[in-house]
Amino acid sequence: MNRLTLPLIAAAGLALSACASLAPYGPQMGPGGQGYAEQRIESNRFRVTYNGVGAPGPVADFALLRAAELTEAQGYDWFEVTQRWTDGRLDSAGGVRPSVSIGAGSSSYGGRYGSYRSSGVGVGLGLNFSGPSPTSTTLEVVMGNGETPDRPNAYDASSVHDSLGWRTAP
Repeated sequence: MNRLTLPLIAAAGLALSACASLAPYGPQMGPGGQGYAEQRIESNRFRVTYNGVGAPGPVADFALLRAAELTEAQGYDWFEVTQRWTDGRLDSAGGVRPSVSIGAGSSSYGGRYGSYRSSGVGVGLGLNFSGPSPTSTTLEVVMGNGETPDRPNAYDASSVHDSLGWRTAP
């Protein structure tokens, strides 16, 4: 292996991992696409899902942002997350991951012209070039009016929208 092989492999892996990234915030445009989708369960209860690619944190933030937008659009002041599901790997951001493996083995052969026995220990070094993988967050939320309840999963919709989103001029 010449001196340029490893840098070329690393560059190719990084280029491939850059191909898949979290799309801009918006509605899901078809099955398997990135973006938000919601389902009304009751008049003040919704299931909000955000499908994305990459680290779970930004995808979860987009799900909260959509829940805040939906709460305001329905005429409510606050929402409470009653259930939360996250699908995807914890390391779903991708990238280059070094790996080390250690192994041992033995073998023996006995035949007409003699026999032998061998054993050995080996160490392997490798690089895993993986791109970002799909991840999603689903929130079941209940919406209400008035003062936001003093509970850890209750959010003021306007505050969440201001913190995680953007507002357009009226």
